[in-house]
Amino acid sequence: MVGVVPIEVALESARQKGLDLVEISPNQTPPICKIIDYGKYKYQEKKKAQAAKAKQTVVEIKEIKLRPRTEEHDLNFKIAHIRRFIQDGNKAKVTIMFRGREMQHIEIAQPMVDKIIKETEDIAKVEVPPKLEGRSIIMLLTKK
Repeated sequence: MVGVVPIEVALESARQKGLDLVEISPNQTPPICKIIDYGKYKYQEKKKAQAAKAKQTVVEIKEIKLRPRTEEHDLNFKIAHIRRFIQDGNKAKVTIMFRGREMQHIEIAQPMVDKIIKETEDIAKVEVPPKLEGRSIIMLLTKK
């Protein structure tokens, strides 16, 4: 902490030490500067950014597509996939697609939706409740 010093004196002091005069806060009155090795400073900032990037996790949305007439065994198999996706830290988007006259009987899919929610309730919660969008019922499950 030197205090308020003319810029020429600060530059000369930095030159004598073999370092750089770096402006830290230009919006202050007077501006705040430090005498540091700028190359080393930039290197440390780059390392901090890389460490922060390495620690972040990317959550993907994995989609499971079903039909209203999907058999019991196939549904259980798909539920196992949903459980694995959620345990891996991803979200699971469940889509039940209807074709043709199946649209007149969308209530057929309700037991399927209920079973998926019941079977995964120990590890997952419903982020987006089941809703009809076009010719599909869509819901999103995420980790508890």
